[in-house]
Amino acid sequence: MSPAQTAVIDLAAASDASQHRPLIISLFAAFVVATLFITVWAGRQTKSAADFYAGGRQFTGFQNGLAISGDYMSAASFLGIAGAIALFGYDGFLYSIGFLVAWLVALLLVAEPLRNSGRYTMGDVLAYRMRQRPVRTAAGTSTIVVSIFYLLAQMAGAGVLVSLLLGITSDAGKVLIVALVGVLMIVYVTIGGMKGTTWVQMVKAVLLITGTVLITFLILLKFNFNVSDLLGSAASNSGKGSAFLEPGLKYGVSATSKLDFISLGIALVLGTAGLPHILIRFYTVPTAKAARKSVNWAIGIIGAFYLMTIVLGFGAAALLKPGDIIASNKAGNTAAPLAALEIGGGGDSTGGAILLAVISAVAFATILAVVAGLTLASSSSFAHDIYANVIRKGKATEKEEMKAARWATVFIGVVSIALGALARDLNVAGLVALAFAVAASANLPTILYSLFWKKFTTQGALWSIYGGLAAAVGLVLFSPVVSGKPTSMFPDANFDFFPLENPGLISIPLGFLLGWLGSVLSKEKPDKGKYAELEVKSLTGVGAH
Repeated sequence: MSPAQTAVIDLAAASDASQHRPLIISLFAAFVVATLFITVWAGRQTKSAADFYAGGRQFTGFQNGLAISGDYMSAASFLGIAGAIALFGYDGFLYSIGFLVAWLVALLLVAEPLRNSGRYTMGDVLAYRMRQRPVRTAAGTSTIVVSIFYLLAQMAGAGVLVSLLLGITSDAGKVLIVALVGVLMIVYVTIGGMKGTTWVQMVKAVLLITGTVLITFLILLKFNFNVSDLLGSAASNSGKGSAFLEPGLKYGVSATSKLDFISLGIALVLGTAGLPHILIRFYTVPTAKAARKSVNWAIGIIGAFYLMTIVLGFGAAALLKPGDIIASNKAGNTAAPLAALEIGGGGDSTGGAILLAVISAVAFATILAVVAGLTLASSSSFAHDIYANVIRKGKATEKEEMKAARWATVFIGVVSIALGALARDLNVAGLVALAFAVAASANLPTILYSLFWKKFTTQGALWSIYGGLAAAVGLVLFSPVVSGKPTSMFPDANFDFFPLENPGLISIPLGFLLGWLGSVLSKEKPDKGKYAELEVKSLTGVGAH
């Protein structure tokens, strides 16, 4: 399909609700104003570093569980997974399973020990029994890189979504939208800190679940709550027949695609426990019991949501032609909003326009809340780990540390805007899977070794973080995600020497191997006393902040 044809259909999709554009803009504006109000209110209560980084550790288990859900259910979940299912059927649904199962790893291995051992960041845990400056530098670097990968997905989702609603078809207009989201993100974090971000995430989680329940109900109602009819219609409408409901449509076409599926699965299941913006949420509760409770709430909320993404995705496939979805966005990111438009009565109806506006405003809320959490994680790690403990050698005041965090927020926001503009045509679920792979390659091995292996050394930590990070990012740069395919970031270039779209199959085992090898070959003797202290602290919570 030519760019001109794509632009025409994209414009048609966007203009479906043109007569109701004042309503759409009003809903967007209402959410932005409401969240800015929350941020300013929370900012007035942010007095100390503990307030900025951890919300004063004042949130209950339920509140934090709701906020974790808001942080985790990103544009990838709402837009990317629905699009992947709508285009690839069963194979797209695998994202839902992976994202959900990943929470068991986070709950069983990381949540409580990390809450007990750290203070504000992942670097606090690693530095407890190792040389502070090199380990904190590595932890800060990894946190920033993982966060930027994740931010790419959110920015791409924002550009697609708002462009669809406002009828913007030019590349310059889409880039401007990405920039707007970046500016809002910077404002949320610099003013509100963790308190403001947490409240925005809680509000967003409620809105997202409510909106998803509404669309799920309406789709099931259209098919008389007969799931078999829904799936049959999706298979028939997709043009793929029964193959649409069976494994292999995307990941079974060749040996390479099968390996890509294994790589994706490993990254999704192991990545959550290494995601910085999820890890810092465990520091916002007062006790280890509250940390466990918050993860339990999050699993329930997130589980219900991912079950509903099945209906969203297959519903979009049943209601829309694949060509229309792809024409609106090559990666399928607009499938859920377009399904909302269709289920409400189509573009000519008030109901369709209202549903499109509501669902898109909810998706926009989703993006803003997640980018705020990601930016807070990366700016906190820079200020607390790199600036305060490496550059200033522990002599920085709280005021100086918070100032550094705010400047880091601006820098990370600018970088995210630039990269997000380049990634606007990539599937956001796929982009998030890359962030999971990088987190599982660099962060997870180091966290697990630090918490559970007494012979782990500083050299092992550095090899694991930098080696896993370099492997994951390097393989992504030379993969079809960046070049060689029509859906790549640079479709006209061709340097895709690594055949898999997700590096997890190679980079995650390498991260674990390097952590072990670096420790075994290190001349440094592990401090067994410090490990014993960390073990008691992580398991019991004695002495935890």
